[in-house]
Amino acid sequence: MDNMIVYIDEAAYALKMLTPMLPSGEGRTPTRWIVVGCAPRVTHHASKWVTNSARQSWRGKWAEKVFAQVIPLLQGPGDSVITQVASGPLCDLTDSLMAQYGSGRVLDARRPKLGQDLPPVTRQQPQEAQGVWGYAAVVAGTGMLLAVD
Repeated sequence: MDNMIVYIDEAAYALKMLTPMLPSGEGRTPTRWIVVGCAPRVTHHASKWVTNSARQSWRGKWAEKVFAQVIPLLQGPGDSVITQVASGPLCDLTDSLMAQYGSGRVLDARRPKLGQDLPPVTRQQPQEAQGVWGYAAVVAGTGMLLAVD
């Protein structure tokens, strides 16, 4: 059985990435899909007014909604789907999942966000540092397009 660890934070973006990767045909091997939901961060301002249990409840409801959209696509004949909500460093979570389920492939299907660096999911994954300069480049590029028109 193949193991596939998939990190998602938005169902629509993850479905676009997962659809071409789905195995098909008679000679395919069953896949164990380990889907890890990376819930959006609660802002510092909002976290002052929300209890930890309410935050965990919100993360659970968010995960149920996202998993309900992704799981039906992954459930093929002989395949199994395991879901989990991420907490803590993603590299450590990947290491523990590989230790628990055996080695496998890792797919980072999280939507890139403008001006925000996503933490890597494996220790071998290069860190893309765009930060403020990436945001400035997009604004400058948009300004150039508007000036050309």
